[in-house]
Amino acid sequence: MFPDILKGFIIGICASAPIGPIAILVIQKTLSKGHKAGFVTGMGACIVDTTFSVIALFALAIAQAFIDEHKELILVAGGMLVAVIGWFMMRSDPFRKLRKEDSTGISVKDFLQAIAMGFSNPGAILVIFGLFAFFGIGPESPGEEWSVLPVIAAVFAGATAYWFCITAVLEHFRKRIRLGSILWINRITGITVILIGLALLGEGLYRVVFLGIPLN
Repeated sequence: MFPDILKGFIIGICASAPIGPIAILVIQKTLSKGHKAGFVTGMGACIVDTTFSVIALFALAIAQAFIDEHKELILVAGGMLVAVIGWFMMRSDPFRKLRKEDSTGISVKDFLQAIAMGFSNPGAILVIFGLFAFFGIGPESPGEEWSVLPVIAAVFAGATAYWFCITAVLEHFRKRIRLGSILWINRITGITVILIGLALLGEGLYRVVFLGIPLN
């Protein structure tokens, strides 16, 4: 059991490590609002990764069939959502947040924003599927699903540790960054997320318009 728990912890770290929309969001929140705000945003990503881990362990075949059947819709809707979130990131005013008496800037909005972005990214669940397949983790036989619960907890712990360390490091550099630089970081990260969203949207529209695949 312990080897599987260790593998789950590693999966949590590996699932969080790729640079994608959520990572960019966490970086932006940390640099503009501080370590606590960035960590809370990262916890939203932990919830997403843990949910995908549960799906990967208990309903892999069903989830894979759903993604295959509705891939175009997921790409179009997810791409639009990611692009909209990127737009608000780019237009946000970090100085208004920094002028508040509460400099931590923690809000439920940051947490929910990360969750929305995570669930709108079809690539995230595929990464989780691949990691569990690579490490060979799953119920050994029907009726023993309970045995993977410690593994799911380990995935959550690994993702939490990763985001805590990353946001702590970013907080260290944040103290050396000028306010004007934070404004440009907001704009650049926002534009980057918009481009990712447009890429997802473009792929979905390409499959519908040029390949003739129905949007269902």
